[in-house]
Amino acid sequence: MAGYAEVPATPADRVVPLRGVRGMIADKMLRSLSEAAQLTHHADCRADALLRRKAALTETGVKVSIEDLILDRVVATLLNHPDLNGIVKGKEVHLSGAVHLSVAMALPGNLLVAPAIFNAEKLTTEARAAARKDLAERARANKLTVPEMTGGTFTVSNLGLSRVRYFTPILNTPQIGILGIGRIVEVAFPDGKGGVEFHPVMGLSLTFDHQAVDGAPAAAFLSDLCAALEAA
Repeated sequence: MAGYAEVPATPADRVVPLRGVRGMIADKMLRSLSEAAQLTHHADCRADALLRRKAALTETGVKVSIEDLILDRVVATLLNHPDLNGIVKGKEVHLSGAVHLSVAMALPGNLLVAPAIFNAEKLTTEARAAARKDLAERARANKLTVPEMTGGTFTVSNLGLSRVRYFTPILNTPQIGILGIGRIVEVAFPDGKGGVEFHPVMGLSLTFDHQAVDGAPAAAFLSDLCAALEAA
């Protein structure tokens, strides 16, 4: 580029080749953006009921995470919005009667996988939590199967433990949708008496393939998901 002067290298500089697993991830992300008409809806969702449900389960000895409880509602909502649960193949949309829920997982070395919990709609909260934990353990040990890596129909990506409230998740193509979960923050609401009261609010981000589903049905899914979480 004309006028560009190369900055002198320092001993701390590094060159990281995009090869191996990192290269495969890079290729998939770029291919996803080039093959799908991606659009993202964002929503705020109150988390009071979700936190109460987790506390109640903990008191009974049931150990599940907030993410596990969110997955409960994602699966149930997908069954009521089947147009988001499937994949795009060429000029065809293949919708699935079962929810094969992919869960994005960060691994050491700046790596990312999203293995699927098959038939997630048939599992209890505890069974689904155990399946997610098993996938995470086998992902770290590089023991995931090809069907687990490629057979999902919808993906969830959770950044709730970070300071990120909203983001734009990239589709796990050829899937139609991916839900991004952001952090929970305290937000002020009118208390009906001229003052304010604070409630925990979670940011949700739904990216979908506009080839397969339009904005209104996607918004309806996200709205119903928020309603289900707020009634948890």
